[in-house]
Amino acid sequence: MSSVKFPYKIELHVHLDGAIRTETILEIAKRRKIKLKWETLEELKSHLVVLERPYTLEAFLEKFHTFMPVVAGDREAIYKIAYDFCEDCRSHNTFYVEARYSPQLLANKMTNGDKPPYAETEGDITPREVVNIICDAFEKGSKDFGIKVKTILCCVEYNPEWSMEVFELCKEFKSRGVVAIDIACGDLAPGVEHEELHTSAFKLAREHGIHRTVHAGENGPVEGVKLALDEMHAERIGHGYRVVDDPELYERCRRENVHFEVCPLSSVRTGSVTEDLDKHPLHKFIDDDVNFSISSDDPIVLDNDLTQDYEMVMKMGLDQDHVIATIFHAARSCFASPEEKEQILKDLVQVYGDKFMKM
Repeated sequence: MSSVKFPYKIELHVHLDGAIRTETILEIAKRRKIKLKWETLEELKSHLVVLERPYTLEAFLEKFHTFMPVVAGDREAIYKIAYDFCEDCRSHNTFYVEARYSPQLLANKMTNGDKPPYAETEGDITPREVVNIICDAFEKGSKDFGIKVKTILCCVEYNPEWSMEVFELCKEFKSRGVVAIDIACGDLAPGVEHEELHTSAFKLAREHGIHRTVHAGENGPVEGVKLALDEMHAERIGHGYRVVDDPELYERCRRENVHFEVCPLSSVRTGSVTEDLDKHPLHKFIDDDVNFSISSDDPIVLDNDLTQDYEMVMKMGLDQDHVIATIFHAARSCFASPEEKEQILKDLVQVYGDKFMKM
C-alpha cells in the first residue's frame, strides 16, 4: 500500500525518545566512545525491535535501557534526534505532530539533586535545558520541512516527584510549542504511591490553560481511565483499550467525546491486547463511532511508521475512508491553537474533500 493514499497525516501519540533512528544510536555511541554490544545496524535493530513473546509492557520499556544512555545528557545528540524527527515526519507526509518525551529522562543534571536516570555522567543539562534544546530543534525542523511539530511533556508514573517540575516547564515553554502535559512510562491506576503529586500537577495545568492527555487503560486496569478523567481532567487518553471493560465508563467517554490515541501495532507488542486482532477493542471503537485516531507510539522498538499502522487497521476491516476520518478526528482533537486547528482542517479538506468533516 502506498503512502500516496494518505498524503496528509496527523500524529498525536509518538514518543520522541522512542522515534530515534537506529543508525543514530550507533553514530552517537561512536562519537561519545560508548561501547555497545551490537556493532552493526542489523545487530542493534534485531536487539531493539520487540518480537519475542510473551509480549509485555515491561519487556517493551526495557529496550529503552539500551539506547537512552547513549543520547541522554548530550546536547548534540538531543538536538539531532529532535531535528531528525522533523525530517522523518515530512518524509512520511505527517504535517502536524505532537511529540512527547520526559525532560528528566534526557537530562544529566537533576533539579532535585538526584542522580540522572539515564546519563552516564553528570553535567549541566537540566530538564529545562533539555526542553530548550528540543524546542530549538523543533522550531528549525518545522520551518525547514514545512510541517508543525508541537511538544507534550511527560510526567513519569514511578517518579511523582518530577511532576510539578514538568508542569512548570509546560507553563514556561507554552509560547514555544509545548501544548500539553502527559504521564507515561507505566500504566496509571488508582492508589499509586504519591498519586496526589501527579494529580496536583494536572489540576494546575488545567488552571493555567495547559492541555492534558494521560496514558491509561493500556495494560493496567480500566479504573486508570476514570482517574485520568476525574482527577487529572484528561481531554485525551493514550491507548485506553481497557475502557471497553466498563460499559458505564465507556458510554461516558462516548458521550463526552473523549479522544483515544490508538497505537495499533504497539497495542499488540506491549501485550495490551490479544494477538487475535478480531478481538481488538478497536472494532468496538469503530462500530460505536468513538473519537479516536491512529499513531505509531515508539518506532525504534516497533520498526514501524504511521503508514504501516494505517495498513494494519485496514487489514482489521477499516476502509480507506475510515482511516481518513480518523485523521480528521486527530485534527479536531489536537492541541494546536484554534487558528492553527482551523487551518489544519482547511488543509485536510483541500486534500481529502469536505465529506470527512461530517464523519
